[in-house]
Amino acid sequence: QVQLVESGGGLVQAGDSLRLSCTASGRTFSRYAMGWFRQAPGKEREAVSAINWSGGSTYYVDSVKGRFTISRDNAKNTVALQMNSLKPEDTAVYYCAARYGYGGTYYTQSASYEYWGQGTQVTVSS
Repeated sequence: QVQLVESGGGLVQAGDSLRLSCTASGRTFSRYAMGWFRQAPGKEREAVSAINWSGGSTYYVDSVKGRFTISRDNAKNTVALQMNSLKPEDTAVYYCAARYGYGGTYYTQSASYEYWGQGTQVTVSS
């Protein structure tokens, strides 16, 4: 069982930055692939970014490439999403997710993930 707790959301203006953090319980965090998803009102949940167990492989949805950076610290059981140059269309609830995967890949489908955090609201005003 893995428990995930997100933090770092908030209300910012367009062009500002935020850093989301997700802390995982358990002693085998390094064996989990991690992902960040977001869901805006009236829209489906989408994968924003994902990272494999080692941090060596990462994924970004096209709309955030060059602005967001995912990273993980397996010693601290954390995964972070650094979000720069935020836009109003980034407004959503952001979720951290974990899936057991001691391999080289990341996962971009929400159905692939076993554990989810409670979500943190990110609101970007224009």
